[in-house]
Amino acid sequence: MQAKVVVVGSLNMDLVARAARLPQPGETVVGTSFATVPGGKGANQAVAAARQGAPTAMIGCVGDDAYGEQLRGALLAEGIDCQAVAAVAGVSSGVALIVVDDASQNNIVIVAGGNGEVTPQRVEAADALLRQADVLVCQLEVPMETVGFALERGRALGKTVILNPAPVSAPLPVQWYPAVDYLIPNESEAFALTGVRVDSVVSAEQAAAQLRAAGAGKVIITLGALGLLFADGSGFQHFAAPKVRAVDTTAAGDTFVGAFAAALARGEGEREAIAVGQVAAALSVTRAGAQPSIPSLAEVRGFEPS
Repeated sequence: MQAKVVVVGSLNMDLVARAARLPQPGETVVGTSFATVPGGKGANQAVAAARQGAPTAMIGCVGDDAYGEQLRGALLAEGIDCQAVAAVAGVSSGVALIVVDDASQNNIVIVAGGNGEVTPQRVEAADALLRQADVLVCQLEVPMETVGFALERGRALGKTVILNPAPVSAPLPVQWYPAVDYLIPNESEAFALTGVRVDSVVSAEQAAAQLRAAGAGKVIITLGALGLLFADGSGFQHFAAPKVRAVDTTAAGDTFVGAFAAALARGEGEREAIAVGQVAAALSVTRAGAQPSIPSLAEVRGFEPS
């Protein structure tokens, strides 16, 4: 298989508890359910791309533990090329501790584990995968130097480069922006990158303008129920969100990124790709969990708003 989408990023086992509300600092609340679900932003985005029909490969690391075997197995079950997913001795696999409340909001704590072992050298060793790809996707759950190396290599190879800057708490290195074709933050990430508090389409335009001025090719700020804002050299365009009943917002952003990348890899225009990503993300929030919530291409094509 020649991968059209290559994802450099994280694999986590999500330990998901549901409760009526999220706990306050120092507070214990009684949960209503618990599940162990394959996740990690990188793996979620790879699964989303694969389920949208794009031949997909993953570059990452897991620990030499039971979670690592399960995480790699989950990707293989999706037909994802895992030749560059290494099991590293002496470390745990990455985990995410997630609490979801009855309003479908969540709090997440991530322990990097094997994700911290994704070095530039490992990406360099998988250069053949990058060369054959059409689209490269990165996030920030692996070391920053690795992300920077991957972005620069994707740009040097002439690939379409997507960066989902998550999680993020400060502006990105200035040299990264010119390497990125599509920068895709959510509201809080856009705030961390620009200092603009994004709570409306107008404030999203202000943040997107700063990010484009920094050198990003095009910017997509996802706005939850408000949809998203797309910014390029022609200006701004707001895309309303499809109407659905939300159950769990976990992995909605990852689903958008992966589905958007897959649509680009299929040769669809960027606005058509945005629509695909939005429908995929909307379907994902109607289901619980990370990877289990990600829809197939057939589901996206058959979507009817509620």
